[in-house]
Amino acid sequence: ANLYLAMENNLTIIPVLNKIDLPAAQPEKYAAELASLIGGDPDDVLRVSGKTGMGVEVLLDKIVRDLPAPVGDPNAPARAMIFDSVYDTYRGVVTYVRVVDGMLHPRERIQMMSTRATHELLEIGVSSPEPTPSKGLGVGEVGYLITGVKDVRLSKVGDTVTNLAKPATESLPGYADAKPMVFSGLYPLDGTDYPVLRDALEKLMLNDAALVYEPETSAALGFGFRVGFLGLLHLEITRERLEREYNLDLISTAPNVEYEVTLEDKKVVHVTNPSEYPSGKIAEVREPMVAATILAPNEFVGAIMELCQSRRGVIGGMDYLSEDRVEIRYRLPLAEIVFDFFDILKSKTRGYGSLDWKADGEQVADLVKVDIMLQGEQVDAFSAITHREKAYAYGVMMTGKLRELIPRQQFEVPIQAAIGSRIIARESIRAIRKDVLAKCYGGDISRKRKLLEKQKEGKKRMKMVGRVEVPQEAFIAALTTDESKDKAKK
Repeated sequence: ANLYLAMENNLTIIPVLNKIDLPAAQPEKYAAELASLIGGDPDDVLRVSGKTGMGVEVLLDKIVRDLPAPVGDPNAPARAMIFDSVYDTYRGVVTYVRVVDGMLHPRERIQMMSTRATHELLEIGVSSPEPTPSKGLGVGEVGYLITGVKDVRLSKVGDTVTNLAKPATESLPGYADAKPMVFSGLYPLDGTDYPVLRDALEKLMLNDAALVYEPETSAALGFGFRVGFLGLLHLEITRERLEREYNLDLISTAPNVEYEVTLEDKKVVHVTNPSEYPSGKIAEVREPMVAATILAPNEFVGAIMELCQSRRGVIGGMDYLSEDRVEIRYRLPLAEIVFDFFDILKSKTRGYGSLDWKADGEQVADLVKVDIMLQGEQVDAFSAITHREKAYAYGVMMTGKLRELIPRQQFEVPIQAAIGSRIIARESIRAIRKDVLAKCYGGDISRKRKLLEKQKEGKKRMKMVGRVEVPQEAFIAALTTDESKDKAKK
């Protein structure tokens, strides 16, 4: 996708094959494949090994020779693009910029063009590779700015920095705010870690412009946050950073996408959480679609097409890049690929398949909300929005899983999956039964029957007033994928 984006913008492309020192490398074969993608000659593809250093000097020389020099007006009002930011405990926000026009100097007052916030430049410099203060940054130069700001939201990636005394009139073009595509609830296992999780998310937002979050409460999981991500990989990386860098134990709910629900009264509701799904009469539901490109050896074409069609995909085309490698294009619902699609693709292609996708509008779909109920009470953490054809499979899977995970009670516990008021699947956790006849060593059968009837009445009363407490371990196991469990074991 990035290659095609660069080609659409007429950028200079230098084709490079890396890791050619590996025994299984086939540079001639893949050079021809790469050349056919960009319309060049296989001899122009550079062969590089970062491990041995082979070809690195040639690559650096070619970058200097072929890539155009930065273009900008040194006398125009200063404009610099923020491309990264990090939070330093002692110095506050460290902002990395590329100057496009004008110059920036220390002790000047600068302005962020999107927020109109103003700051004094306490330090400006370059990284070579250690941060080194300088007398300023000019056109085409890349460096860092330190303003002493502690609020992570005031230094947004993609914003334009200008001089307050001589401000620019227009922000730098070409940067679009990243829109979150996948949403998941993050909850601390220990409720006292909620403030720590909030502070951690705030700091991660500093250098991750695509990350958005808002507080939410679950009756089952307590206080947490609804977090938006670019995709499943973004979700996994963010969760791993939260657990590793901030020592948090988290549980994440199944990932969802944003649905556009139109009610019969023409009111439009955007839903990112199954608990927000409207219960009134619905006219239509639109779901986000993606244009997916899959590269794989041609021996796996049948398995890939079977997988995509099972996920409601529509084929868009297929091209053979070489005699044994194929590119397959599908249009798929985003909800069908955010959970386990890539894992299954890797499994079906023995690890040789690759997936790339981009947003491709929306489409009307027959979607329903499946609720999971214990003892007649809805458990919001297990609810899901799914296609009507897959609702039954989800209900059977979740009720079966919960039957194995929830401990037996003194009374029978029904586990039901429902669409609205219609039950589509059910499992029951059998009651623990005490042997009330153990003390009877004989005697009249009516006495035994009386004891059994008394026990039956007691169980009936308990079922009417009893509540089922779902242990935390059951929530974790039910909401965790098999892959995540395998990682935890390792």
